[in-house]
Amino acid sequence: MHSLKRRANSCVISQTINRAVALIVLAALIVLFPLSRGVNTVSADGRGECVMELSTGTVVHSRNALAKMPMASTTKIMTALLIIEDCDLSEVITVPDEAVGVEGSSIYLKKDEVISVKDLVYGLMMRSGNDSAAALAIHHSGSVQKFAECMNARAAEMGARDTNFTNPSGLPDENHYTTASDLCLIACNAMKNEQFKKIVSARNYTGEYRSFVNKNKFLGLVEGANGVKTGYTISAGRCLVSSAEREGMDVVCAVLNCPDMYERSQKLIEQAFSQYELKKIECNRVFMCDIVPCKIANDEVLLIRKGEELKTEIARTNFCDEINVGDEVGQLEIYCQNDLIFKGILYSIVNRRNIF
Repeated sequence: MHSLKRRANSCVISQTINRAVALIVLAALIVLFPLSRGVNTVSADGRGECVMELSTGTVVHSRNALAKMPMASTTKIMTALLIIEDCDLSEVITVPDEAVGVEGSSIYLKKDEVISVKDLVYGLMMRSGNDSAAALAIHHSGSVQKFAECMNARAAEMGARDTNFTNPSGLPDENHYTTASDLCLIACNAMKNEQFKKIVSARNYTGEYRSFVNKNKFLGLVEGANGVKTGYTISAGRCLVSSAEREGMDVVCAVLNCPDMYERSQKLIEQAFSQYELKKIECNRVFMCDIVPCKIANDEVLLIRKGEELKTEIARTNFCDEINVGDEVGQLEIYCQNDLIFKGILYSIVNRRNIF
């Protein structure tokens, strides 16, 4: 009888210990792997990365680049681009009530303050003003919600199909997300706008109503750095879209949920410059298609790995007895390490008869 009680007590103690151990293990797992809810919960190793060469749109590096993640204030890249494309930057506006006291980073707009759209855009990109984002959105579309619809429409035009904006600043929302790939694509499109590029590359700005110092440390970190935008929220982690230009080649990098965002971005951009270079195929270069001298229609820029040789192949496509200037004669193909990297039409630059 006593032995049965001892075994029963032993079982109870053992079960208690097992439950305690299970609870400890469960607690540890929850800490290490938090339950996901929407896109706003990102695991510690869930960073996203994408690096593109701007002029060709070629992706030279990607890591978890298609995962949907929050992007914090890098959202403002799209906000600034829409304002620059659609609004008169010299226009002076009155700050609406909805833009006063917006949570997060701020340029401390005051109710009924008079300020130019240009100053607001500089404050948006150099100081990451959430209040500036709200004022610009309302000026553009009448409301933050309608402006978000415009942001989504513009993203779709660019081909950024895994992106959804719900606000112009990047404040947390489970339906506000992008991917490293989409964000890099959006930034490349924005950096092709000279006004946008001028704003995000500025270290200091003195406007008619406000003056700002750019808080993006990347501008002083890398040779040729010319942008773009930092971002941080607890849910998004540290985010950075960066860009640098050297000898006509512009590399754009997006990192999401990256604790060492400056160091990592620097490494990725330096890696791109060390491994790749641009090769220009000029439209005045003459190619021979059989005995017909030809040219391509426009200058073409190709991105190739340094040290790799290009192989050119020309195929005749026009077998007419008479060829006139401007007629399509053949097709030019350029290969790099057996990979087709360019295909274009060749046009005659002379008149020829009975050539085939």
